[in-house]
Amino acid sequence: MKYEASTPEEYISQIPEDRQPVVEKIRAIIKENLPEGFEEGITYNMLGYYVPHSIYPDGYHCDPKQPLPFMNVASQKNSVNLYHSGIYANPEIHDWFVNEYPKHSKRKLDMGKSCVRFKKMDDIPYELIAELCTKITVEDWINTYETNVKK
Repeated sequence: MKYEASTPEEYISQIPEDRQPVVEKIRAIIKENLPEGFEEGITYNMLGYYVPHSIYPDGYHCDPKQPLPFMNVASQKNSVNLYHSGIYANPEIHDWFVNEYPKHSKRKLDMGKSCVRFKKMDDIPYELIAELCTKITVEDWINTYETNVKK
């Protein structure tokens, strides 16, 4: 599903009504728990949380006009997806998340490299998402990105 929005509120207003409260809750959790310095906006047609050019002028290596991405939330056809670059780039964060997930959800973890798919809206591990948000500061993410991702 692709949405054309310029603000997070506009994005949420376009997704299916039954998903709006879920995405709003995830958004609130991210905003409350993400360390200082990350900004919120629309990136890649999703809710995006990123390191702004004012902190990291180089931007994203694939498209330097874009700020350095960190997290995204998207309503897709069959799921609400949480994208977290730290899960992809930092094995410790990945392993921690995979080990913690069963303690917070009765459902099997459905995960790609950086994407966690939530197909059942009644069993989203909000507390785990909150804790995940606190794990990486802007400085940590820039260091991880420059060490492991940027080529």
